Amino acid sequence: MRVVIAEDSVLLREGLTRLLTDRGLEVVAGVGDGEALLRTIHELATADALPDVVVADVRMPPTHTDEGIRACVTLRGLYPQVGVLVLSQYVEEQYASELLAGSTRGVGYLLKDRVAEVREFADAVVRVAGGGTALDPEVVQQLIGRSRKSDVLSGLTPREREVLGLMAEGRTNAAVARQLVVSDGAVEKHVSNIFLKLGLAQSGEDHRRVLAVLTYLNS
Repeated sequence: MRVVIAEDSVLLREGLTRLLTDRGLEVVAGVGDGEALLRTIHELATADALPDVVVADVRMPPTHTDEGIRACVTLRGLYPQVGVLVLSQYVEEQYASELLAGSTRGVGYLLKDRVAEVREFADAVVRVAGGGTALDPEVVQQLIGRSRKSDVLSGLTPREREVLGLMAEGRTNAAVARQLVVSDGAVEKHVSNIFLKLGLAQSGEDHRRVLAVLTYLNS
């Protein structure tokens, strides 16, 4: 699995490289700003050697505001097959919402503190590279805090909201069951009820799951 890291802190960039390399991933490039990230991905694309995933800081030079996230949004438009996992010191709702505005396939948003949990972080990188989603629980909570005021989700029970919140973090049904200490069958029933109450007609389980998460995040 091939990874490109975009982080202006040399120390953190080298640390991420070592962490991922030790987990068996191949870090093919490391850059320090958004322009260098886009340039590097273009060069790799030209050489028919696109990475599976990019791990990037939200804030990078020259202004340390939104260069990283802007580059990632551009990257997803140009190379949708490349997964994007962004790291941020804090939950920044505007940037997270912008990143998730399009397809949720192969996208992640984690707080930098999560990097200290090595196994979980590496698993998130692999999941995003494979087309999955990895959202920090804090990000999910803040993004959907305003959703609780929306009529769209008013028909869900507290447990169904909890299940949907874990789905938004990228958890599988089995992982949700472990987290809530319930049976797989109970989770499947909750998920079916969520689909029904959100008016998501059957058209493929994965498709409905993505639509449910988008409804949860954007309502």
